[in-house]
Amino acid sequence: MLEILQVISSSRDDERPVFDAILKHAQLLCSAPLAFLSVVNERRTEVTIPAQRGSKPEFAKILEDFKESIERNELVAVRPVTDPQVFRMDDISDDDLYRTRDPRRVQMVEVEGVRSILVVPLVKDGKGIGGIVLYRRKVRPFGDEDVMLAQNFAEHAVIAIENVRQYRAMQIRLDREAASRQILQAISQSRSNAQPVFEVILENAARLCSAPRALLLMRDEAEVHLRLEASNSAKSAFVESIRKSPHRLEDKNSIAVQAFREMRDIHVPDIQSDERMQAPSPQLKVASEVEGMRTVLVLPLIQNKEAVGVICLYKLEVAPFDDDEIELVRTFAAQAVIAIENAQQLNALEERTREVQALNTSLEQRVQDQVGEIERMGRLKRFLPAAVANTVVSRGSEKLLNSHRALLSVLFCDIRGFTAFCETAEPEETIEVLQTYHEEMGRLISDHGAGVDHRMGDGIMVLFNDPLPCDDPAGDAVKLAIAMRDHMAEICEKWKRFGHRLGFGVGISLGYATVGMVGYEGRYDYTASGTAVNLAARLCDKAKDGEILLSPRAYTAVEEDHTCELTGEVELKGIRAPVEVYRLVT
Repeated sequence: MLEILQVISSSRDDERPVFDAILKHAQLLCSAPLAFLSVVNERRTEVTIPAQRGSKPEFAKILEDFKESIERNELVAVRPVTDPQVFRMDDISDDDLYRTRDPRRVQMVEVEGVRSILVVPLVKDGKGIGGIVLYRRKVRPFGDEDVMLAQNFAEHAVIAIENVRQYRAMQIRLDREAASRQILQAISQSRSNAQPVFEVILENAARLCSAPRALLLMRDEAEVHLRLEASNSAKSAFVESIRKSPHRLEDKNSIAVQAFREMRDIHVPDIQSDERMQAPSPQLKVASEVEGMRTVLVLPLIQNKEAVGVICLYKLEVAPFDDDEIELVRTFAAQAVIAIENAQQLNALEERTREVQALNTSLEQRVQDQVGEIERMGRLKRFLPAAVANTVVSRGSEKLLNSHRALLSVLFCDIRGFTAFCETAEPEETIEVLQTYHEEMGRLISDHGAGVDHRMGDGIMVLFNDPLPCDDPAGDAVKLAIAMRDHMAEICEKWKRFGHRLGFGVGISLGYATVGMVGYEGRYDYTASGTAVNLAARLCDKAKDGEILLSPRAYTAVEEDHTCELTGEVELKGIRAPVEVYRLVT
């Protein structure tokens, strides 16, 4: 069991190594030369077999290709999903399913030579999510001890599945956030032309919603057609048919036109079952017969309470879009409208500028300077707090952001017990805790005038004295740390009522570090590196719940205003010599 737990802890993003370890030990302890593990998909529509051990090559290929509807609960791989009970059969060849020559049962008996079988369900929140299947090639029934062992293995498999699903949910959220940033970046870089923004939106919408085709149609100036403006696929008979024959706004049998005219989302899980297929439009006929369109989602683009176009996504299999995917595409639609408005506004501005230029060339220069400053401010605010960005702009130079040495007070803080909490909490609970934590700490950081802060997971780094100078960087860092600790005590007490046992620790150092911008175009960050930074991070790691630990230099800077006690010399990772550590008392 220890080996399995070790594999679980090191396989947060892939459950297959855990499955392999579980099946290996289940075979050994239950004397089962053959074993496989089945799992239902998140929509609970079909079951697959992601892991198996001991099968002959021919049967191993059958298991690898296994994909059956959840309705086929007579199969041993599907049964524990619909009926999460332990199931044993002394001889599966002595069964009606085999006698009626069910292909799956015949494969097990005649290809693999299976006889005695044990099926233990994987259960999460009272529902079956899969099963561990152990079998023998001789009629030798499994006993109660085998059942108990297999049930223990099943519990570990459920932990692995949940770990991976939580990790993937987090990755999906991060992917969606990255897509939004990419789209916003495209919007900022393509103010006069919405086309590049459309292409980025469609690429991300298709990828994140697993839809091979994504299109954007716009109403033409004559308000007669919906014309193709962008597509994620150049090679598509359906796209080509729309390009040659745009949808007429009077076409009542067009899904795109209906969504446009009624200004509402239209989701068709299976177009083959839709009434429109009784008299399909030419475009719909091409999509269905040539490309094999099945599931369709169309959302209107609404500008000033009026539809100006639509976004269309479709899949080549029956796989309905879930609520999260539809909400994501709504966000993309709103961003497409922003790009349209930006292009319209900037085009109008450029037209006005050309008119004014004929009267006053100096005015043109002032307008360009203002636009440049706005763009510069927007670029800086992507990686700097507003106050810092304003300082840079007011000085008229970004040289102070170049790499240089500076005396900094560095504050590191994070949540105690957060890693253990993530392993047991639901993804929604984890996100809610992080959201509350970052909102509340961000408000305090802003109130205390810190220069720059960086966040990753539950860790936060705050810099004092650069790029915004301050008279007492260590004192300001301690004041912020006290405010954080006191406020987090209240928050942790509230979390405790929900069963979340979390705490908070802080480390503060004072010293010289190298600071400046790092990164590349569009993805800059203003950060610091050096011993002072490492020291604050290590002190944070050492801090217990409610503790604020200071480096010797930070303590010396604040000892007249605050009471601290020496905890002794401590060896810290990455720091060559032992360090005297001080704990803030008042």
